[in-house]
Amino acid sequence: MPYDPSAFPPFAVTVDLVVLTVRQHALCALVVRRGEQPHQGRWALPGGFVRGDEDLSAAAARELTEETGLLAHDPTHPAPPNAAHLEQLATYGDPKRDPRMRVVSVAHLALAPDLPAPRAGGDAHSARWAPVESLLRQEDTFGREAGHGEPLAFDHARILADGVERARSKIEYSSLATAFCPREFTVGELRRVYEAVWGVALDPRNFHRKVTGTPGFLVPTGGTTTRQGGRPAQLFRAGGATLLNPPMLRPEV
Repeated sequence: MPYDPSAFPPFAVTVDLVVLTVRQHALCALVVRRGEQPHQGRWALPGGFVRGDEDLSAAAARELTEETGLLAHDPTHPAPPNAAHLEQLATYGDPKRDPRMRVVSVAHLALAPDLPAPRAGGDAHSARWAPVESLLRQEDTFGREAGHGEPLAFDHARILADGVERARSKIEYSSLATAFCPREFTVGELRRVYEAVWGVALDPRNFHRKVTGTPGFLVPTGGTTTRQGGRPAQLFRAGGATLLNPPMLRPEV
């Protein structure tokens, strides 16, 4: 069948960012207050249109910095302090997801520990960290409110839910949970990451036995800390294992 340009109307490509961190023992996502139409004044995930001369990862890193002031980690260079590691999450292409035109979004997931307060910029009026539980309670479809509270713009509640589930699943089978921790951390600090991401309480002794008994997961540094109060706690760093065997399966709730 010959190519007919008129059969393929123009469309745009965007990137949307699910940026997750743990703040005050809760899994939080980065959201921005939209300063322009459509959905002006609504909270949304950071993101924007991909330029004609850039690839998707470059667009995601640029939008993250422009709208929030946060930096993305470039794997080809040493990571700057508080840099977020970006990976592709999924692609969203419902014809009605954006009222302006046909827009396909390639969502990216970013996970990092102790990220600083965001600084709004670009077309974002303001930016903040918000607990994912409060954001997901406001889940809707393409801006139609299905519950209470203020829904996220576009289909961003669905994208956020997919990103949170990806993070929850990945820390079962990989060492990704250590990405939420400082370079040297205690088992208690790591446990609180799992509790925050999974949204459950874990038995401290059972957790300690599992993580220290998983080959390649944690490596003792030889140091201790009292930053959590009480007796000195042993410090660890992430080991060389990227996949955990046996996995850290989340408890059924």
